[in-house]
Amino acid sequence: MTELTHLTIGDIRKGLAEKAFSATELTQAYLRAMEAARGLNAYIVETPEKALKMAAESDRRIAAGEARALEGVPLGIKDLFCTDGVHSQAASRILEGYRPVYESTVTANLWADGAVMLGKLNMDEFAMGSSNETSAYGPVVNPWRSSGSNAKLVPGGSSGGSATAVSAFLCAGATATDTGGSIRQPAAFTATVGVKPTYGRCSRWGIIAFASSLDQAGPIARDVRDAAILLRSMASVDPKDTTSVDIPVPEYEAALGQGVKGLRIGIPKEYRVDGMPAEVEALWEEGKAWLTEAGATMVDISLPHTKYALPAYYIVAPAEASSNLARYDGVRYGLRVNGDDIVSMYENTRAAGFGKEVKRRIMIGTYVLSAGYYDAYYLRAQRVRSLIKRDFDRAFEARIDAILTPATPTAAFGLETMATASPIEMYLNDIFTVTVNMAGLPGIAVPAGLTAEGLPLGLQVIVRPFDEAMLFRTGKVIEDAAGRFTPERWW
Repeated sequence: MTELTHLTIGDIRKGLAEKAFSATELTQAYLRAMEAARGLNAYIVETPEKALKMAAESDRRIAAGEARALEGVPLGIKDLFCTDGVHSQAASRILEGYRPVYESTVTANLWADGAVMLGKLNMDEFAMGSSNETSAYGPVVNPWRSSGSNAKLVPGGSSGGSATAVSAFLCAGATATDTGGSIRQPAAFTATVGVKPTYGRCSRWGIIAFASSLDQAGPIARDVRDAAILLRSMASVDPKDTTSVDIPVPEYEAALGQGVKGLRIGIPKEYRVDGMPAEVEALWEEGKAWLTEAGATMVDISLPHTKYALPAYYIVAPAEASSNLARYDGVRYGLRVNGDDIVSMYENTRAAGFGKEVKRRIMIGTYVLSAGYYDAYYLRAQRVRSLIKRDFDRAFEARIDAILTPATPTAAFGLETMATASPIEMYLNDIFTVTVNMAGLPGIAVPAGLTAEGLPLGLQVIVRPFDEAMLFRTGKVIEDAAGRFTPERWW
């Protein structure tokens, strides 16, 4: 029999229903795997007692014929999601010791559907990063390695812990968040499937905020079907989140077998960027060939404001972050570093509690919102954002059903290789993903191939707002053509 931790969520549902194993046995297998893989640093906190208690309840429900949609499925939860009574710190010292007394809407939905919580997953501090090296708990290590090399690689960020845990079989699936590519980029780096839903599809309530107009929760999973299963449970309307949209959540699994015959797939010329590796270009061409062979038609399109997306993003996101993070002052919760007076206490706490990248973005954001610069930077960036969204609207109005692009400009890079580089070089990792967040659209990253060094590369599909079913429909065709990719165990 396949090792329990290697089963997909679809396989887990079938195995539990057939009594091939119990939820408790499955959870114990994952807890052993987590213990053996602590060198990857995917988990900040493990919750074995809670997990076994939840698994026992799942076994009781299965025996009583009351199984729910995710009954007994062990999941990892990104540290950005508040979980009742459990460490929730956004991987930052500033929230040291914080254990909320409430549950985020997304995780509450998962527990209501019977999922089991294995622990809280590592991430870039406050989701600010593209490599998972800004965490106060140290970097996460990618389970993939280049052929013939022992060098440690980044898993991408900010949801690096989620991507590594899924790729290394340390959970059956994981929650993640995407503000500028933080689900899709790490998914591409680890040969997992990452979905950034439409803005408003999943509630943001109980998720520690980075940039409120951009943040969106989504799943990272082993395959497209598992991602569809997870998003079905994660998504909901929520009166506690005013950006939550009251649109029915479809049964996404039903779309998986529909194929792409007759669909028109847009190929944006602006995504052919200078310096793109030949392997990424070749993979894009292969993806087009797979979809064409499956009956779709490729259509060249233009998204002319794409080149402005990254600079506009790095004005809007830090501006919102500087506002959101102003609440962390050492007074009500988290870290407090005393000073001679309240002002020095604020200064000491924030200086000690925030990491270098978070401080950089707070300062950028405060600058662009300051008197005399607000119109020149922030308002102009918001106008550019409107133009980016208009580009996509026009493409979809021209009967484009989906858009195909690369997911990342490169494969995973080495730990600390960006340490001496300009922050701009790190930010360029988001070049293919930020447009989706700026326009509020859904996108998926699907593993599609390997580099000559044996590292994963992914393709991205972008669709109309709230048409996630089309993401899964198209992504499944790519997955079936490309096959599945698993790292060789070394940890």
